[in-house]
Amino acid sequence: MSTVSPQAAALHKDATIIDGLIFTCDGTIEPLKQGNVSAINLTVSRFHADFAEAADQVADWLVRVEKPDSPWRLVLKTDDIRQAKKEGKVGLIMGWQNMRPIGDRLERLGFFHRLGLRVMQITYNERNFLGDGCLEPHDGGLSAMGKRAVEEMNRLGIAVDLSHVGERTCLDAAAASSKPVLLTHANTKTVAMAARNKTDAVIKAVGATGGLLGVSVYGPMCWDGKSNDRPSLKDFLRHVDHAANLIGPEKLSLGTDFPIVSDLAKVSATTSMTLNRYPGAISKYADAFGNDIRTRYLSDCGSPQELPRLTEALLNHGWNETQVRGLLGENLMRVLAQIWGA
Repeated sequence: MSTVSPQAAALHKDATIIDGLIFTCDGTIEPLKQGNVSAINLTVSRFHADFAEAADQVADWLVRVEKPDSPWRLVLKTDDIRQAKKEGKVGLIMGWQNMRPIGDRLERLGFFHRLGLRVMQITYNERNFLGDGCLEPHDGGLSAMGKRAVEEMNRLGIAVDLSHVGERTCLDAAAASSKPVLLTHANTKTVAMAARNKTDAVIKAVGATGGLLGVSVYGPMCWDGKSNDRPSLKDFLRHVDHAANLIGPEKLSLGTDFPIVSDLAKVSATTSMTLNRYPGAISKYADAFGNDIRTRYLSDCGSPQELPRLTEALLNHGWNETQVRGLLGENLMRVLAQIWGA
């Protein structure tokens, strides 16, 4: 654990920490344990997976968590997160960053819910049958099928994630949902004009559903773009301040967008893909700091092991312990219980 004050270390150790977005994991768990992470929303299928590939990748994770000596606990209800922490395991919330695997078949939502999927992002940057991603130039809204999908996700108890989703689709999905919706990993466009960040209107609409903004340590979403200084926790706190002023600290959570792998070289294909496929989202940042995964995050909080620094930064910034615990995990636990039914 990173060296921090005794107060921050004690709070971090005792807190229930839920990372609202880990974009990939090869089964490695030690970094999460070192950071005292109780549960993660893991992208269990490739961003652009089709039905068959997604089903295979979900099956792989089910095999992993069902082994007798598994350090993972599958999360189907919020009590599973509490049990994971009690048992010294890490709770696995199976999620997607793209609903492409359902194609135009809404009945597949129930199928994947039965397999254990509990969080689904409408789309990943681009357009699919449900709506537009944040990089689509025409900013089309939620489709008719998308509205039906949101209604079915509400019925089943699947969290609607809008992190990579376009402006109008975000607003439409928030309006269509009878349950809280989530921005599991996004920052504020008012503070930093990154393509992936969210406008005040979207953040307020999400908050109005009872949902949360998962503030992120992902560098491109914290960077002001005005210097060659890598963003740090001070930049992260600017987003925290703005979002808290908009919707209140009780509607903030944490979504790091970290990879959890035994060798960071394993994610080089992903960093190359995001730069080549979505240059508008990452090229300026990559020009300034390179395209290595190690520089994609805050200079002073770039791994789960360094999360105690984030806890300390919030305390030093004037947040009280209740507010810090909320952002680290308790707010997300509360809202997931509303979405999932327990």
